[in-house]
Amino acid sequence: MKTLQNHIILFDNECPMCYAYTKTFIKTGMLDKNGREAYQSMPANICPLVDRQRAANEIALVNTQTGEVTYGIQSLFKIIGHALPIFKKLFSFGPFVYVMQRFYAFISYNRKVIIPAKIKANTIQPSFKIQYRLVYLLFTWLVTAYILTAYAGLLTHFVPLGSSYREYLICGSQIFFQGIIMLFYRKDKLWDYLGNMMTISFAGSLLLLPALVVSHYFQLNPILFMLYFLMVAGIMFIEHLRRSSILNLGLTMSITWVLYRLIVLVLILVF
Repeated sequence: MKTLQNHIILFDNECPMCYAYTKTFIKTGMLDKNGREAYQSMPANICPLVDRQRAANEIALVNTQTGEVTYGIQSLFKIIGHALPIFKKLFSFGPFVYVMQRFYAFISYNRKVIIPAKIKANTIQPSFKIQYRLVYLLFTWLVTAYILTAYAGLLTHFVPLGSSYREYLICGSQIFFQGIIMLFYRKDKLWDYLGNMMTISFAGSLLLLPALVVSHYFQLNPILFMLYFLMVAGIMFIEHLRRSSILNLGLTMSITWVLYRLIVLVLILVF
């Protein structure tokens, strides 16, 4: 594996994902041991031409000899393509590049709600682009509702099985329910909160997948599936508390999050 010499990648040290994959570049020898630096503490002499706001949005790779700067997916292509030349043709294939640019932007502009971390004062933050947040909310809503619809079939001994659209309605309505509360409570945190809330829902639905797989191969007591569901719900609640703390929202949104679910449960049981 060839090392890309005389290059420094500028990562976001408030982003656990960015920290992890740039560290992997160093450990695997794709970059030399001094080949990464947090953009928040970037020395001015690395490259005076670096667009600091763009570097916060899209990870920057600086050629320390020429001063050339690349951003986003092109930075990753340059590192990986140098280490593994077999991928160079793929990285220059127009349709692939287009799709990966959109995917990279989708992750990058939502990274603070996928894996949140305490934001340090006086640091440049990624720009907020509402189109990527809306796509993220739509994606997590559809996937979560799809998995919950499948899991609902394992809980029919305890909760009546509804229509195929019930879980989509429940998940979608919670976005609006919590969103309306946020508009009155902390409007400035609206999109950050909704992104975090749907990450929790998405992660919780993924935790249900092992039980769905098991149910295809083994006939287990239905109560086990209910207990597993309640365990996942408990984990989600704890994570909601943690993320609310990071966002400095207190207990209000966690209480309304639970309240919404209790109201929905009562309506399902009654009607």
